This record gives sequence, structure tokens and C-alpha cells, in this order.
Amino acid sequence: MSFLAARSDFSYRSPQATLKADCVNKPFVQRCHELETVIEEFPAKELHGIFPWLVESIFGSLDGIIVGWNLRCLQGRTNPTEYSVALDFLDPSGPMMKLVYKLQAEEYRYDFPVSYLPGPVKASIQEQVLPECSLYHNKVQFPSSGGLGLNLALNPFEYYMFYFAISLITQKNSPITHHVSPSNSAYFILVDTYLKCFLPTEGSVLPPPSSNPGGAIPSPTPRSPAVPFTSYGMHHTSLLKRHIAHQPSVNADPASQEIWRSETLLQIFVEMWLHHYSLEMYQKMQSPHVKLEVLHYRLSISSKHHGSPAQSSYQALHAYQESFKPTEEHVLVVRLLVKHLHAFSNSLKPEPLSPSAHSHTASPLEEFKRVVIPRFVQQKLYIFLQHCFGHWPLDASFRAVLEMWLSYLQPWRYAPEKPPQSAEPLPRSVSEKWAAFIQENLLMYTKLFVGFLNRALRTDLVSPKNALMVFRVAKVFAQPNLAEMILKGEQLFLEPELVIPHRQHRLFMTPTLGGSFFSSWPPTITDASFKVKSHVYSLEGQDFQYKQMFGAEVRNLVLKLAQLICQAQQTAKSISDHSAETLASQSFFSWFRFTPSDMNGSYTGNDLDEIGQDSIKKTDEYLEKALEYLCQIFKLNEAQLTQMMMKCGTAQDENGKKQLPDCIESEDGLILTPLGRYQIINGLRRFEVQYQGDTELQPIRSYENATLVRLLFRLSSALNQRFADQMEVLCSREDFIGKLCRYHLINPHLAQKTRN
Repeated sequence: MSFLAARSDFSYRSPQATLKADCVNKPFVQRCHELETVIEEFPAKELHGIFPWLVESIFGSLDGIIVGWNLRCLQGRTNPTEYSVALDFLDPSGPMMKLVYKLQAEEYRYDFPVSYLPGPVKASIQEQVLPECSLYHNKVQFPSSGGLGLNLALNPFEYYMFYFAISLITQKNSPITHHVSPSNSAYFILVDTYLKCFLPTEGSVLPPPSSNPGGAIPSPTPRSPAVPFTSYGMHHTSLLKRHIAHQPSVNADPASQEIWRSETLLQIFVEMWLHHYSLEMYQKMQSPHVKLEVLHYRLSISSKHHGSPAQSSYQALHAYQESFKPTEEHVLVVRLLVKHLHAFSNSLKPEPLSPSAHSHTASPLEEFKRVVIPRFVQQKLYIFLQHCFGHWPLDASFRAVLEMWLSYLQPWRYAPEKPPQSAEPLPRSVSEKWAAFIQENLLMYTKLFVGFLNRALRTDLVSPKNALMVFRVAKVFAQPNLAEMILKGEQLFLEPELVIPHRQHRLFMTPTLGGSFFSSWPPTITDASFKVKSHVYSLEGQDFQYKQMFGAEVRNLVLKLAQLICQAQQTAKSISDHSAETLASQSFFSWFRFTPSDMNGSYTGNDLDEIGQDSIKKTDEYLEKALEYLCQIFKLNEAQLTQMMMKCGTAQDENGKKQLPDCIESEDGLILTPLGRYQIINGLRRFEVQYQGDTELQPIRSYENATLVRLLFRLSSALNQRFADQMEVLCSREDFIGKLCRYHLINPHLAQKTRN
């Protein structure tokens, strides 16, 4: 029975019951077509009840039990029909969004449980402190029974986007039966489509389709007067955390009607994907101002707030300790967001020469482009990257995090202007117009670079994938003029404050703690210095001890990395030589797993053994170029490099053996240093361990045939035992036969002792 035929029966059977029954019995494509018919035919009053169920059936349940359409695993290569139908159904102009706008026109609200929000937001609301993000303002709903089961009252657009965004987190354990490329999944394509639609780089945001021919769909009440849209051009006068009991009433702001969907979409994506961190990071982010205000609120309302006492500090802070482990797919989606935001921000029209003209011509979308990265993304992305740098496994999967970081560091790659075409592909110099971006994101460049150095010093640089990552970072930072601009930013941060009466008592207020960064101060250089310091202190706190990227400490780390690069090149060369010798000396006995290479030693393998000579060559090229780029960035002189290469060159003695791992001598003998342990773990050096006992009883090697060794040993023992007397007589003769028998039948060490 089709949905059209079933419409006459809805007086007896609800639309939701019909849809649920058909969801089980009908194929996916037919369900989508009939859902489209239902959305077109039925009024919002009847569709209101099925909307939460439909959203959950598409994106899965918040607890991850219901998988839904499994958009993260749906690909056009494996399921072309379902893939195409799903994208059409969820397109910004498709049936599902038409349903959203139809319900939006009636101003329906849907409950979203606070318990499924990111850890910091959840703990803040449960602690009865309103989060700073305006997305949550005037939406927290208290249950009638007490403090448990808090909900957000969301409009249909918000509810839909909340589920869409959080499904990337909640559905991470969904079953995958085949190899899935995240960048080709339906979910990834939808993220890209929504970004292009609601954050357009050209033109304006398309208006929502109206179900009423003569009427317009009202936008939701966008934000509180305490966070006005007109404050986009400057930081808010006060964004201290407000208590939930004092949620302000919200009045419509005409200037925000044009882009309320753009701002809502971005805030939801950032909150769901980036607003995660540990208890330690949360405590670090809290300034004394916020802690003091929260304490005052606790003392003032500890016994009178909606009949529910505030949570204890221990319980509230404990809620921040969420187990946050982003997946590679999660990072790829965030990178897509970062790249699009750069393109969106760079599409800002040039400012007119006349300030008065600017005030009359700048549209809300243009103002939004101006502040989209520093206000909405910068802080949470910085914390997200720090978490990944500190907790991601030391393997090649870190490449996804690395490329996301490098994408953020290079907004000029997504600028509309094209680089001039030249016969030779020369490195493109970074324009001075990006100096302000670099200075206002100084920690993204410097502190995270130090974090990468610490990771690189603990990885096996002989691996081609790890060598590629070092090469990528060195190449980006070696772009002409970039290192100079980073150094200029550090100099501005380290510049002492000028003693000016009207400035000397001014505090470095974070964007979330109030204060305007645009007061009229005469010295231009000091204004730039103040902006850099405000950026650093807002992200790391007033007591942050800055480590200079071009200081002595980091320079020593770079020298250590350069030394490891040289050692890795030597190791790759020795592996290449070993492989070549093995191939050249193959014989009949190799069939029995016998090899002519160092029978008393052991060979430390690497993934290069299995990859082949081409990858060894690539590794050497990556490391050589990375070393060259590091020399350009940090101005390493030839004397230092020559000395380093000589140290690496002495890593092999006359027999081609490696030096011993780095050790110190003590009363108990040699003790490995941390560097020595690193060298052993990564196969850079090893102890030459040789068997000192009876050669006939030495352990069986991994490259030997154990069954054949044991069989031949028994045969040899039986022959020795049976013919021992005859062989002894033969060996005691002084003629040619005696010498021949002694040479072949007596252990060389035993023969030496006999002669002595």
C-alpha cells in the first residue's frame, strides 16, 4: 500500500506508525520516494510528530545503537543507487530540508538531551553555568522533577544539524564490511555540500524555500542582546559565563536574519567536532576571573535554584574527563571545514577607501566572513590540535592530523588570486598581507611546531611515511618570507610594554573575558604587540612561559632532528646495501633458508625490507630535502652540518658494523641513555651480541630451517659417536691425510688449542 493510498487511513493509524512499518518492509529507494511524497502532501501539524523519529532513523541514535542510513560507509562505488538517492534526499534543496523549513515556519521545538553534548558543555550546563557559545542561550530546559535530564529546546534546523554533526562522533563504532574511503562517503560529501550552501564563497546564502506562496519562513530568535550581531566587528564587552537562572530574553536582531543558518551551522559543527578536551585542559583554560564569578554564583544560589542544588565541584569537573579519541575520519572532516572556512574568509570583498561607505555597504555575510575564524574557530581548533599532537599514536596515521594543521597554517593557498605562471616552478613567497594572520595565530605556528619536533624525534625516520611527514612540515615552513614573519611575531610578543599612563594598568583580557582590542593608541607597533600577546594569553593563560621557535632550546631540538635524519639516511643505505648483497649472493642453499650474512649476528629489519629499493630511494630524497629546508628555516651553517655528517659517518667501523648505542659507564658497566634506548628501538644502532659457547649448540637462527638443523645435528652426533676412534687415528697422522682430516673433522678452536 502506497503512502497516497494510506492517507485516508491516518484517522485510524498515525503517519509515524505507517512510516515505521514501511521502514522495515520496503527497500531503501522506495522508502525515500514515498517519504518525499509524504513531506509534500501532509501539513506540518502531522509531520511534527514524525520529525524526531525520521532524523534518528537517518543519522542513528545518540547512543550509537541505531545505525540509521550509515552515511559514513555509504559510497557511490559500492552502492551507487542508494548513494545517489540519499544525497538527493538530504540535499539543501531536497525533501528533508523542505520538511525542516516547513516545521520551522510553525516554530516547533524539539528536545535534545544535554547528556549527549560534548563533555565541557555538558559539565558546564550540569554545573548550572551557561556556556559562552550563544548557540545554547535561551535553550536550556529544566525538568519539572529536578536537576537531572536537562534538555535543549531546539528549532527544526538546529535539531537536524545537531544530529547530523554529532553522528560523526556517536557512530564511530558502526560496522564496516568493506574498505571505505572517508573522503568519498556520503557523509563527507554532505558536509561539503552544506558548507558550500550555507557558507558560500560567491554570492549570498540562498533563501529557504517557503511552503506558503505568499509567506516567509521566520528565522529563530538568533541571540541575546548581550551578544549582539553588531559586535562581530569587535570583541564583546562582556562574555563572562552567565548562570542558567539568568538566561536573557532574546529579541530578534534584524541584521542577523540574513545569515542565521550560516552562523548556526558553523557553531554546531565547531561545538560538536572540536569542543572536546580533558579535565587538565579545562582547568588550564579557566582564568581567575571566570573561576571567581562561578564561585560567587555557587555561593549565592547553592540552596535556591529551581529546587535543585548545584552540582559539587568534584562531580562537575569529573564530567569533563570524557574519553575523547578522534578518528582519522573525524580529522579529515575537520580539515574539510578548515579549508572551506579559509576560502569563505578569503572571499571577503576588499574594504572601501571611505569608512562611511564601509558602514553602509558591508552586509552581514561580509562581516561574518571577517570574524569567522578568530571568533568561532581559532581557540577550539588550537585545543583540538594540541590534544591530537599529544595523544595520537606514533604511526603514519598522524598524517591526517598533520595535513589538517598545515591547511590551517596556509590560508593563502585558498585565496582567490592565482600565482603567476612561470617556466620553472619556484617556491611562492608568502605575501606581507598575511603577517596579521600569522601574528594572531602565532601559537599555531610556533608551539605546535615544537610539538611536532618532539614527535619526530620519537619516530622511525627510516620509514618512508614518517620521512614524508618531516619533509611536508619542513617544506611548508621553508616557504619564502614565512619564517621571517613568524620571527617578527615572536619579537612582537617579547616586546616589553611601553610605560604609557593610560595603558600601564590594562589587562590582557581574552576574547571571552571582555575588553576591546581596538582602542585608539598612538604607537602602531605596540598595538600589534598587544594583539599578539592577547592571542597568546587568551589561549594559554597569563602565566604561560613562551618557548621561542627561533630560540636556543628549539634550535637544539632541530639539531637533534637533523642528526637523526643523517642517521636514518645511513641506516637506509645500510639496509639497501644489505638487500643488494643478499640478492647477489643467493645460492642453492638459500632454499633451506641459509644466508651468507653474519651467521653469528642478527639483522634488525625495517619496513623498507618489504617495500623495496624504490621506497628506500624516496626515503633518502625526503630526508635530504627536509634537511635542506630545516637549514633554510633555522640558518644552520655548513660547519654544523659537516660536523654532524662526520659523526654520522663514523657510525660504521672498518667492518661496516654500526657503533654501539649511546651509553654511559658506571660501576655496574654500560648503562643505556634515553638516546641509546631510542636508537635500539628504531634499529639505528645495536649491540653486537655473539654466541660464545659451543658452536654446535648455539641457538637456531630465525633464518634457519629448525627441523633440518636438528636432523643434521643428530646425524653428526651419531657419526661422531660411532667413528670417533677411527677419526682420532686419522687426525693423529703427520702426513697429508692427517692434515686433511684435522682440517675437516676438528673444531678450529680445538685445533688451535692442540697446536698450542
